[in-house]
Amino acid sequence: MVADSKGKSDISFAGTFAASAFAACFAEICTIPLDTAKVRLQLQKSAVAGDGMALPKYKGMLGTVSTIAREEGLAALWKGIVPGLHRQCVYGGLRIGLYEPVKNLYVGSDFVGDVPLTKKILAALTTGAIGITVANPTDLVKVRLQAEGKLPAGVPRRYSGALNAYSTILRQEGVGALWTGIGPNIARNAIINAAELASYDQVKETILKIPGFTDNVVTQLFAGLGAGFFAVCIGSPVDVVKSRMMGDSTYKNTLDCFIKTLKNDGPLAFYKGFIPNFGRLGSWNVIMFLTLEQAKKFVRSLESSRA
Repeated sequence: MVADSKGKSDISFAGTFAASAFAACFAEICTIPLDTAKVRLQLQKSAVAGDGMALPKYKGMLGTVSTIAREEGLAALWKGIVPGLHRQCVYGGLRIGLYEPVKNLYVGSDFVGDVPLTKKILAALTTGAIGITVANPTDLVKVRLQAEGKLPAGVPRRYSGALNAYSTILRQEGVGALWTGIGPNIARNAIINAAELASYDQVKETILKIPGFTDNVVTQLFAGLGAGFFAVCIGSPVDVVKSRMMGDSTYKNTLDCFIKTLKNDGPLAFYKGFIPNFGRLGSWNVIMFLTLEQAKKFVRSLESSRA
């Protein structure tokens, strides 16, 4: 994925980090409206028992997008883009940039042949956990900005922007609050990172063994879609818990959030926002991996010319 089929990187870590951060940020800009819709759907709770007249405000991906745009303006769909880019620069750069070095560490320097899928999964789990541990504050701010919908007249917004959100959380809740939801966030991002990177790596490797297929846009497109699909199927439950914990401070811990969500909203609540989540992650992965492959080519040529 980040290197050739044998897993040996042919560009520097700094080059890989820069290419990864750029690709992740570009994909974030293109798909954050779907991410905002996903967060709103996940935070939307079921009507209280007996309140038969209460209807959910948001219905489906397109319905949620149109409701937000109509009530709050188109710009509201890009709420959280600043911390989102902060997150992708740090998290995207680390999780992808460290993938090849960590994978090579697990298989050993003398390894020859195709890297086993289990090693790919283990490497992606590791880099996903490391990356989000560093980037959790940016994720928290992004979710809180996205979660705030249209407010009644005269009611001030909780945060005026990303930097204000960082400073307000620090001042009112303390440094530790920036790592709220770190447990489910590590679980979610490690799992999704493994689903994305390992599946992209494996699908691409498998396709390239089919006669007539080469490492081109079509191959990368199929591999990117596969990565997005596996990521959503596997990561949706922890993603819902993560979003709810970050958007609502009343939950005591991960288990408390899981139990209350299951009790109040039922098991299907863990797949709330599945379609926008797949729409977002599927398109995000396709855009990110296609951009990454081109960015790597540029960095490779740049580093070769300086050699």
